[in-house]
Amino acid sequence: MSANPEGATPGFLVWRLSMKWRVAVDRAVAPLGLTHAQYSLVASLYGMHRAGHRPSQRQLADHTGLEALYVSKLARALEAAGLVERTRDPADPRAVQLSLTEQGREVTRRAIKIVRGLMEQLLAPLGGLDGQRTEAFSRELATLLDVPLDPLTENETEQP
Repeated sequence: MSANPEGATPGFLVWRLSMKWRVAVDRAVAPLGLTHAQYSLVASLYGMHRAGHRPSQRQLADHTGLEALYVSKLARALEAAGLVERTRDPADPRAVQLSLTEQGREVTRRAIKIVRGLMEQLLAPLGGLDGQRTEAFSRELATLLDVPLDPLTENETEQP
């Protein structure tokens, strides 16, 4: 597929790019026993831990943009693999807190290094991870991510 197929909408292009990057990350982290979704979870946990946070599953779901039920499923699989610990939050017995095990931290450090190299490669046309065009692209994506998902009513979607 060409970089800008005629008539492609921005939504279609974002979707295609998202799918391309997801497949690339899946392939890159597979030798470590991770999927892209699992990588997103452990890399987020790693970053949150370094910032002094021990998030609940709900907080991690909010941070990653994944559904809470999916985060719970991923966390159970990662716990079974020995990468994540799930414990009850002493302040809220209904909440489950997540943390990486020592093995989880080691695997995550390796995965982050691999994915960083992959992102450098994928962003090379924009000047790499630290390129000005990449920074501008990231700002534009963040702007779009800030748009609320409240569905428009039928009257709001009609053109005058």
